[in-house]
Amino acid sequence: MNDPRILRADGVQARQRLLETALRMFAEKGYAKTSVRELAKAAQVNVSAVSYYFGDKAALYRAVFNDPQFNPSIDPAFLEQEDLTLEQGLKAVIFTLAGSLRDGEKARDAMTLHCREMLEPTGLWNEEIETAIKPEHLAIAAFLCRHLGVRKPDDDIHRLTFAIVGLPVSLVISTDLVQVIRPQLLKNDAAIDLFMQRMVDYAVAMVEAERLRRKQ
Repeated sequence: MNDPRILRADGVQARQRLLETALRMFAEKGYAKTSVRELAKAAQVNVSAVSYYFGDKAALYRAVFNDPQFNPSIDPAFLEQEDLTLEQGLKAVIFTLAGSLRDGEKARDAMTLHCREMLEPTGLWNEEIETAIKPEHLAIAAFLCRHLGVRKPDDDIHRLTFAIVGLPVSLVISTDLVQVIRPQLLKNDAAIDLFMQRMVDYAVAMVEAERLRRKQ
């Protein structure tokens, strides 16, 4: 029953099932109220698979919370490329942060999980701010400085960065609202891609408005 060879037989599938099941259950019930036994049963794997692939429940939770499938991040190095155009950079930011909408239910579960982490903190949210979100924000701010001819980020550059990132983040958060008011905006991948491209256009316009404001 606990033979490691059994766990290795479809290791990739078993590990992925655990990740996807854990995302759903941690989002629904929270970390404290989700047991390893429940997770294993729902994922249709042996209880020992959790320790085999992840170590323990805490490590599985961390793996789910930080998994790029459910929690996409922007590589700061990408935005440092000198030949990267304004639109290319903004598209990378917006399509990365909102692209998970194509995964439908998983995207909603990931957002719910993040909300739960803020309300029932385990420390991962604060850790993510310092190790991922803050470096990404600073990279976007530096990218905007380069395209606006600004030596270093000032308050307005940071305001602009928050505003641009807010476009895709607010969309991911408000999908239920969109589904009620205008469901065709998110009805399929093509509609989601069009929505994201429009946000890229809006972001470019925001940068140009800031450029004009600084000239005046």
